Amino acid sequence: MTRLLLFGIFFSNIINFGYECYAQEKGSLDLLNNAKQYDGEPIVYKGEVIGDIMVRGDHAWMHLNDGTIAIGVWASKNLIDNISCVGDYQKKGDILEVSGVFHRSCLEHGGDLDIHASEIKKAASGNWTVQPISRIKACIGILSLIFVLVFCASKKFLLSK
Repeated sequence: MTRLLLFGIFFSNIINFGYECYAQEKGSLDLLNNAKQYDGEPIVYKGEVIGDIMVRGDHAWMHLNDGTIAIGVWASKNLIDNISCVGDYQKKGDILEVSGVFHRSCLEHGGDLDIHASEIKKAASGNWTVQPISRIKACIGILSLIFVLVFCASKKFLLSK
């Protein structure tokens, strides 16, 4: 009986160690609306790198935008080596999947809401974007230029008399 019990415990532990525990991917609205619930918990957050990557010693700050809100991420410099494109008005930044600990009010960083990254994976590379010219804005610009030129010409003509 004892051998059977030990055998059962041994194999149940082997089976349990075979399962890995992963954090669920969270969106920015879910994190903000349930910040108290996720505070100090491991999470996965996916978004586009935007703005600048600000290196501070052996760590760096960056912001990831999931399409709704950007959240600050604090990461070791060796985790950000594979980031090649940061989003701005002319570029779409790399899409990253960050695993780390969520802080609704990080004492280390002045009470800011942030994620301390433990792992960063690049889901997609960024690229340059082409912004189409709006025909309406172009027409308004041309008409405004014509108006200013006519105004200046008429002012010169009236002053010359």
